[in-house]
Amino acid sequence: MHYVSVEGLSKSFGIKPLFSSVSFHIEEGDKISLVAKNGSGKSTLLKILSGKETAEKGKVWVHKDVTIALFEQDPVFEDSKSVLDNIFNHDHPVINAIKEYEVAMEEGDGDKLGDAIVKMDEMNAWDFDTKVQQILGKLNIHHLNQLAGTLSGGQRKRVALAKTLIDIGFEHKHVLLIMDEASIHLDVEMVEWLDHYLNQEIVSLLLVTHDRYFLDAVCEEIWEMDGDSLHIYKGDYENFMEKKAARIESESASIDKAKNLYRKELEWMRKQPKARTTKSKSRQDNFYVVENKAKQKMEDERVQLQVKMTRLGGKIAELKRVYKSFGEKVILKGFDYTFKRGERIGIVGKNGAGKSTFLHILQQITPPDSGKVVVGDTIVFGNFSQQGLEIIEDKRVIEYVKDIAEYFPLADGSSLSAGKFLELFLFTPEQQYTYISKLSGGEKRRLHLLAVLFKNPNFLILDEPTNDLDLQTLGVLENFLSDFQGCIIIVSHDRYFMDRLVDHLFVFQGDGDIRDFPGNYSQYRLALKDDEKLTDKGTQLSSEAREEEKPIYVAPSAVKEEPRKLSFKEKREFEQLEKEIADLEQEKTEINVKLGDSSVHFNRLQELSLRIGEINALLEQKELRWLELSE
Repeated sequence: MHYVSVEGLSKSFGIKPLFSSVSFHIEEGDKISLVAKNGSGKSTLLKILSGKETAEKGKVWVHKDVTIALFEQDPVFEDSKSVLDNIFNHDHPVINAIKEYEVAMEEGDGDKLGDAIVKMDEMNAWDFDTKVQQILGKLNIHHLNQLAGTLSGGQRKRVALAKTLIDIGFEHKHVLLIMDEASIHLDVEMVEWLDHYLNQEIVSLLLVTHDRYFLDAVCEEIWEMDGDSLHIYKGDYENFMEKKAARIESESASIDKAKNLYRKELEWMRKQPKARTTKSKSRQDNFYVVENKAKQKMEDERVQLQVKMTRLGGKIAELKRVYKSFGEKVILKGFDYTFKRGERIGIVGKNGAGKSTFLHILQQITPPDSGKVVVGDTIVFGNFSQQGLEIIEDKRVIEYVKDIAEYFPLADGSSLSAGKFLELFLFTPEQQYTYISKLSGGEKRRLHLLAVLFKNPNFLILDEPTNDLDLQTLGVLENFLSDFQGCIIIVSHDRYFMDRLVDHLFVFQGDGDIRDFPGNYSQYRLALKDDEKLTDKGTQLSSEAREEEKPIYVAPSAVKEEPRKLSFKEKREFEQLEKEIADLEQEKTEINVKLGDSSVHFNRLQELSLRIGEINALLEQKELRWLELSE
C-alpha cells in the first residue's frame, strides 16, 4: 500500500534554504532512517509530513487511511495537567476506560476501582492495558499524578515517547510512525527494549537518530538528504558508509573532469567576440553548466589532525580511598584508582548512580567527603558537559572561537587558524559569521565541542557527547578522538561510539560499588547476558535437584495387583498429605473471599490470582498421590 508521496518540496529558514526540490515515496512496511547534517531541515521535514508545518513549494500526499504519528525532539505538554492526562488525552472509549482504571489504581479507591474494572471488561481493554503497563514500566514512568510542568528534560522525552507508542497502539491499522531522535535520554536497556518493540509492532517507520546500533536494529534503508538531492541506500549503516564513499569518489572524479574542461572552455570564452553565431551561443550556454559543475565543492567529513597536545607529565591523576555520599545515597565507597597515560575509559550505569559527581570530584570541582584526589601539574582538563555553551553575550561563531585562541597548534610545528578549524568541524565560512543564538541545538553542541578541543586539553571528559550531534559530526569527532594521544573519559548511552573508542569501563552498580570491566560496552553486555544464563542455569539445576528429592510416583497400571502393606515412610507421607490438602483447601477459600473484595489493590489481586493457580496444581498432585496410597 502506498502511504506518502512528496514531490519538489522546498523550505527555507529566513534567507537560509533548508532543503529544495526533495521528492520521495513511502510504502507500507518501509523502515527508513533519514540522515542529514544538523541545520539542514530534518526536523522541519518531519513536521511538514505530519501536517504541523507547511512547505513553501511542492506537494505532500498522504493516503486517506494512513495515520501519521510524530514523536518530536522537543515534546509539547499541557504543563498544568498531570502525566496521566497528557498521555491519555484522546477521547476514545478504550483509552478513557484505561485512564479511569489507572486513576483508581493511583488513588487506591476501592469503589472507583470496581467500576473501572467493570468498564475495562465491557471494552475488552485488558490486553491493551497490558501493553500500556509494559510501555510505562520499561520507560520508568510511575508517578502518573505528577504535573507535566515539573518533569525534567529526560522525563519529558520518556513521557512523550510513551504517549506516542500508546497512541499508535489503538489507532488505525495503517500507521506511519515518525520519530525524531527517540533514543536520546534513554538508557541502553530502554533503547534495546524500544528496538525490540518496534520490530514486533506492525508499523511503517521514518526515523532520525544518531544511534547507529539502534538504526541498524530497526531500519532497512537509509536516506541521505543533501540539499536538493536525496540519496537512497538499502541495508545497514556500514553499507551506507561504503556506498556513500563510492558515490563521493565518483562525484569527485566527475568534478575534476569538469574542472579540466572548464579551463579550456574559459580560454575559449575569453577569446570570443561579443557577436556570436548560433553554434557559439550553444557552446556558451554549455560553458555555464560546466562552470557550475566545476565549482562544486566536495566536503571531506574526515578530520585527521596531528594535535600538538599539552605535554603530559609523569603523574596523571590518582584517587585514594575516596568516599562521597549525599545523605543516605552512597556515590563512592573507598574508591582507589591511578590513571595512566593514554587511557580511554567509558563510564556506564543507571541515571542517578553518581557518574557526573564522580567526574566533578576528579576535576576537583566537587570535594570528596574523605580521601585524596591528586591531579598532575601538567594536566589540562577539557570538559564537554551536558550543560552546553556558556556565553555571556551573543557573538558570531568565529568571534567566539577567536576569543579562545587565534590558532590551533599542530604536532609538526605548524598551526591551524580558527576559521580552518571550524571548517574541519563542518562550519562553512558563511556559517562562521552566524550569531550563536541563530544556531540549531545540534550546531550549538558542535560549537561547544569544538571550543573544548580548541583549548588544547590533554585529559578529555565527555559527558553524553553524542546527544544532538548528527552522524557526520559524530564521524568527525570519532576520527579526532581516535588520534588523540591524551586520556579520555566518556559517559555515553551511544553503544557504537563507546565500542569504537574505549578500552575498559567503570560500571556504576549503585551503593558506591564501581566495577572495572576490561573491555568495551558490547563485550560488557555480552558478559552480563552470560552471567544471567549462568544464574538461570543454577536456578534450573537447583530446581531439578529438588525434583529428584521428591518421591517417585508410579502409575497404577505399573503396580502389581497383589495387595501390600504401606511402609512406615508411606504411612507418614499419607498422614502428611491429609494435613497438607486440608491446609490448601483452607487457603483457597480465604483467597476466593479476598478476590471478591473491591478494596484490595490490583497488584495484590494479581498475586492472589497466581497463587490460586499454584494451589489448584498442588491439590491435583497431592490428591492423586493420596488416592494411590489409600488404595
